[in-house]
Amino acid sequence: MTDEDPLDVPALQRRLAEFAAARNWQPYHTPKNLVAALSVEASELVEIFQWLTPEQSARVMAEPGTAHRVRDEIADVLAYLLQLCEVLGVDPLAALSAKIGRNELRFPVPGSDLTEPPTP
Repeated sequence: MTDEDPLDVPALQRRLAEFAAARNWQPYHTPKNLVAALSVEASELVEIFQWLTPEQSARVMAEPGTAHRVRDEIADVLAYLLQLCEVLGVDPLAALSAKIGRNELRFPVPGSDLTEPPTP
């Protein structure tokens, strides 16, 4: 267990890198392999929700066993995504911020100055 701030992305990336290095996993942590692992983990998260109704999916965190599985799969997805970002030299928070900015321009709020006036 470490004393780092759990929201410190670079510290989490270092911790993941140290974990992999201690097990000599770095040769396997290529972009291709990390993307494949990310896809597998995302699919495992999808599997939990696959046959639930929208109402059931909204309550998935109410059942402790299922909630634990959801948290674990989210953690796995995030771990592989952070490792991929580390290998590729991508700042994930900067990438997200830039993407939100592009989406704000691409999908302006209806009725805002960036959209055409509403049709009467």
